[in-house]
Amino acid sequence: MRLFAFIGFLAVILGIAAAGYFFGGFYSISAVNADPAPVAWALTQVRNASIGRHATDIAPPEFTDPATVRAGAKAFAQRGCVSCHGGPGADWAKFSEGLRPDPPDLKDLADALAPREIFWVVKNGINMTGMPSFARVGVDDKEIWAITAFVKQLPKVSDEDFKAWSTAP
Repeated sequence: MRLFAFIGFLAVILGIAAAGYFFGGFYSISAVNADPAPVAWALTQVRNASIGRHATDIAPPEFTDPATVRAGAKAFAQRGCVSCHGGPGADWAKFSEGLRPDPPDLKDLADALAPREIFWVVKNGINMTGMPSFARVGVDDKEIWAITAFVKQLPKVSDEDFKAWSTAP
């Protein structure tokens, strides 16, 4: 019983210390420096758990259609995704280097993420990052699915194809 009381006492002390650290302004919210490793780890775990729990949309049947992928490439370019995430043959905008956490290179993540997860992130955004909610600015699900289809194909898209698809009328 004493062991449980001691563990409880330690938990209370740690909770008070953490509250003092964060609410006392000792934790820097500056985007100049990366988050400390424990904070970055915790934020990644919370983000992944939240996306996993909430991303329940199922890709529509035309999801893998080449025309949908091409429309997604155009939307990816027009909606500003290239500014933060880059694209085949396209440089990231300089300002994206100042975002914390750093925007991911989507061609490195495309195979690891399920379409429903990409769709959910594009539709809803991620709080406390530079990732906006596309649904909040009026982008419909069809266009978001097209962007998702393009992102899933991103590792295989050539520079020439992206340029042609993103500038097509």
